Amino acid sequence: MRRVPLIALCALTIALASGAAQAHGNLHPDIGSVLLPSDGPDYRTSPAPAAIPREVVTFHGAYRPGTVVVSTAERRLYLVLGEGRALRYGIGVGRPGFEWSGTQTVTRKAAWPDWRPPEAMLKRRPDLPRFMKGGEDNPLGARALYLGSSIYRIHGSNEPHTIGEAVSSGCIRMTNEDVADLYERVQVGATVVVLR
Repeated sequence: MRRVPLIALCALTIALASGAAQAHGNLHPDIGSVLLPSDGPDYRTSPAPAAIPREVVTFHGAYRPGTVVVSTAERRLYLVLGEGRALRYGIGVGRPGFEWSGTQTVTRKAAWPDWRPPEAMLKRRPDLPRFMKGGEDNPLGARALYLGSSIYRIHGSNEPHTIGEAVSSGCIRMTNEDVADLYERVQVGATVVVLR
Protein backbone atom coordinates (compact mmCIF):
# COMPACT_ATOMS: atom_id res chain seq x y z
CA MET A 1 0.00 0.00 0.00
CA ARG A 2 1.37 3.43 -0.96
CA ARG A 3 1.67 5.94 1.88
CA VAL A 4 0.31 9.45 1.35
CA PRO A 5 2.06 12.26 3.24
CA LEU A 6 -0.10 13.82 5.97
CA ILE A 7 0.34 17.30 4.46
CA ALA A 8 -1.17 16.03 1.18
CA LEU A 9 -4.19 14.62 3.03
CA CYS A 10 -4.69 17.94 4.86
CA ALA A 11 -4.52 19.87 1.58
CA LEU A 12 -7.04 17.50 -0.01
CA THR A 13 -9.39 17.86 2.99
CA ILE A 14 -9.24 21.65 2.77
CA ALA A 15 -9.85 21.61 -0.99
CA LEU A 16 -12.83 19.25 -0.63
CA ALA A 17 -14.34 21.30 2.22
CA SER A 18 -13.96 24.49 0.22
CA GLY A 19 -15.54 22.92 -2.86
CA ALA A 20 -18.41 21.50 -0.81
CA ALA A 21 -19.11 24.91 0.70
CA GLN A 22 -19.15 26.55 -2.73
CA ALA A 23 -21.36 23.82 -4.15
CA HIS A 24 -23.88 24.09 -1.30
CA GLY A 25 -25.72 26.82 -3.18
CA ASN A 26 -28.57 27.46 -0.73
CA LEU A 27 -26.81 29.76 1.73
CA HIS A 28 -28.96 32.42 3.37
CA PRO A 29 -28.17 35.84 1.83
CA ASP A 30 -26.72 37.10 5.13
CA ILE A 31 -24.30 34.19 5.39
CA GLY A 32 -21.05 33.81 3.49
CA SER A 33 -18.57 31.13 2.57
CA VAL A 34 -15.99 29.09 4.45
CA LEU A 35 -12.73 30.75 5.49
CA LEU A 36 -9.95 28.22 5.06
CA PRO A 37 -7.67 27.74 6.82
CA SER A 38 -9.18 28.97 10.08
CA ASP A 39 -7.01 31.34 12.06
CA GLY A 40 -8.74 30.23 15.27
CA PRO A 41 -7.95 27.29 17.51
CA ASP A 42 -8.80 23.71 16.66
CA TYR A 43 -12.37 23.44 18.01
CA ARG A 44 -12.60 19.62 17.87
CA THR A 45 -13.25 18.12 21.30
CA SER A 46 -13.17 14.44 20.39
CA PRO A 47 -11.08 12.36 18.02
CA ALA A 48 -14.17 11.21 16.10
CA PRO A 49 -15.12 13.75 13.40
CA ALA A 50 -18.53 15.42 13.72
CA ALA A 51 -21.08 14.63 11.03
CA ILE A 52 -20.95 18.33 10.09
CA PRO A 53 -17.70 19.90 11.33
CA ARG A 54 -17.82 23.29 13.03
CA GLU A 55 -15.70 25.93 11.38
CA VAL A 56 -15.03 29.64 11.18
CA VAL A 57 -16.74 31.14 8.12
CA THR A 58 -17.25 34.56 6.60
CA PHE A 59 -20.54 36.06 7.70
CA HIS A 60 -22.44 39.01 6.28
CA GLY A 61 -25.23 40.38 8.44
CA ALA A 62 -26.02 43.24 10.78
CA TYR A 63 -25.80 41.17 13.96
CA ARG A 64 -23.73 42.02 17.01
CA PRO A 65 -20.94 39.67 18.12
CA GLY A 66 -22.36 37.04 20.47
CA THR A 67 -25.65 36.76 18.53
CA VAL A 68 -26.74 33.25 17.56
CA VAL A 69 -28.28 33.02 14.08
CA VAL A 70 -30.05 29.78 13.17
CA SER A 71 -30.67 29.06 9.48
CA THR A 72 -33.22 26.26 9.47
CA ALA A 73 -33.11 26.06 5.65
CA GLU A 74 -29.37 25.40 5.76
CA ARG A 75 -29.55 23.41 9.00
CA ARG A 76 -26.69 25.46 10.37
CA LEU A 77 -26.22 27.62 13.46
CA TYR A 78 -23.92 30.65 13.39
CA LEU A 79 -22.34 32.28 16.42
CA VAL A 80 -21.42 35.79 15.26
CA LEU A 81 -17.80 36.58 16.10
CA GLY A 82 -17.64 40.03 14.51
CA GLU A 83 -15.32 41.43 11.84
CA GLY A 84 -17.19 39.49 9.15
CA ARG A 85 -16.77 36.08 10.75
CA ALA A 86 -18.91 33.51 12.53
CA LEU A 87 -18.46 30.06 13.99
CA ARG A 88 -20.74 27.66 12.09
CA TYR A 89 -22.19 24.44 13.53
CA GLY A 90 -24.36 21.71 12.03
CA ILE A 91 -27.81 21.34 13.59
CA GLY A 92 -31.00 19.31 13.46
CA VAL A 93 -34.22 21.30 13.14
CA GLY A 94 -37.97 20.94 13.46
CA ARG A 95 -39.62 18.40 11.20
CA PRO A 96 -42.45 19.49 8.85
CA GLY A 97 -45.22 21.10 10.88
CA PHE A 98 -42.82 22.05 13.70
CA GLU A 99 -40.83 24.78 11.95
CA TRP A 100 -40.72 28.23 13.48
CA SER A 101 -38.85 31.50 13.19
CA GLY A 102 -38.37 34.62 15.28
CA THR A 103 -36.13 36.23 17.83
CA GLN A 104 -35.58 34.91 21.34
CA THR A 105 -33.18 35.49 24.20
CA VAL A 106 -31.11 32.88 26.02
CA THR A 107 -32.75 32.99 29.45
CA ARG A 108 -31.00 30.02 31.05
CA LYS A 109 -28.21 27.53 30.45
CA ALA A 110 -27.96 24.07 31.97
CA ALA A 111 -25.34 21.32 31.95
CA TRP A 112 -26.75 17.78 31.71
CA PRO A 113 -30.28 19.20 32.04
CA ASP A 114 -33.30 17.32 33.32
CA TRP A 115 -36.08 16.86 30.76
CA ARG A 116 -39.79 17.44 31.24
CA PRO A 117 -41.63 16.97 27.93
CA PRO A 118 -44.03 19.86 27.18
CA GLU A 119 -47.76 19.14 27.48
CA ALA A 120 -48.24 19.32 23.71
CA MET A 121 -45.59 16.65 23.24
CA LEU A 122 -47.14 14.44 25.91
CA LYS A 123 -50.49 14.67 24.10
CA ARG A 124 -48.84 13.41 20.93
CA ARG A 125 -46.69 10.86 22.75
CA PRO A 126 -48.38 9.71 25.98
CA ASP A 127 -45.76 6.96 26.27
CA LEU A 128 -43.04 9.49 27.13
CA PRO A 129 -41.86 9.83 30.73
CA ARG A 130 -43.09 12.91 32.60
CA PHE A 131 -39.56 13.52 33.89
CA MET A 132 -36.08 12.30 33.01
CA LYS A 133 -33.02 13.17 35.05
CA GLY A 134 -30.08 14.67 33.17
CA GLY A 135 -27.46 12.25 31.92
CA GLU A 136 -26.16 10.41 28.90
CA ASP A 137 -29.57 8.89 28.06
CA ASN A 138 -31.45 12.18 28.37
CA PRO A 139 -32.79 13.53 25.03
CA LEU A 140 -31.46 17.03 25.84
CA GLY A 141 -27.91 15.73 25.83
CA ALA A 142 -24.95 17.39 27.49
CA ARG A 143 -26.09 21.04 27.51
CA ALA A 144 -29.18 23.14 26.88
CA LEU A 145 -29.75 26.83 26.19
CA TYR A 146 -33.34 27.84 26.99
CA LEU A 147 -34.98 30.33 24.63
CA GLY A 148 -37.15 32.96 26.32
CA SER A 149 -40.36 31.61 27.78
CA SER A 150 -40.85 29.36 24.74
CA ILE A 151 -40.79 25.57 24.84
CA TYR A 152 -37.78 25.60 22.51
CA ARG A 153 -34.16 24.99 23.36
CA ILE A 154 -30.82 24.65 21.67
CA HIS A 155 -29.61 21.36 23.10
CA GLY A 156 -27.36 18.37 22.67
CA SER A 157 -28.40 15.07 21.23
CA ASN A 158 -27.53 11.45 21.84
CA GLU A 159 -28.45 10.79 18.20
CA PRO A 160 -25.67 12.49 16.22
CA HIS A 161 -26.97 10.95 12.99
CA THR A 162 -29.96 13.35 13.21
CA ILE A 163 -27.74 16.43 12.81
CA GLY A 164 -28.41 17.97 9.40
CA GLU A 165 -31.95 16.56 9.40
CA ALA A 166 -35.44 17.92 10.14
CA VAL A 167 -36.48 15.60 12.97
CA SER A 168 -37.25 17.52 16.16
CA SER A 169 -40.43 19.00 17.62
CA GLY A 170 -39.00 22.48 17.06
CA CYS A 171 -35.88 22.44 19.21
CA ILE A 172 -32.46 23.02 17.67
CA ARG A 173 -30.31 19.90 18.09
CA MET A 174 -26.52 19.79 18.08
CA THR A 175 -23.97 17.08 18.76
CA ASN A 176 -23.01 16.95 22.43
CA GLU A 177 -19.50 18.14 21.53
CA ASP A 178 -20.82 21.14 19.60
CA VAL A 179 -23.42 22.18 22.16
CA ALA A 180 -20.79 22.00 24.91
CA ASP A 181 -18.58 24.30 22.82
CA LEU A 182 -21.46 26.74 22.14
CA TYR A 183 -22.48 26.65 25.82
CA GLU A 184 -19.08 28.01 26.86
CA ARG A 185 -19.23 30.82 24.28
CA VAL A 186 -22.82 32.08 24.64
CA GLN A 187 -23.94 34.18 27.58
CA VAL A 188 -27.37 34.31 29.23
CA GLY A 189 -29.07 37.31 27.63
CA ALA A 190 -27.68 36.58 24.15
CA THR A 191 -30.00 37.12 21.20
CA VAL A 192 -31.01 34.10 19.13
CA VAL A 193 -32.44 34.77 15.65
CA VAL A 194 -34.13 31.83 13.94
CA LEU A 195 -34.52 32.18 10.16
CA ARG A 196 -36.59 29.91 7.90
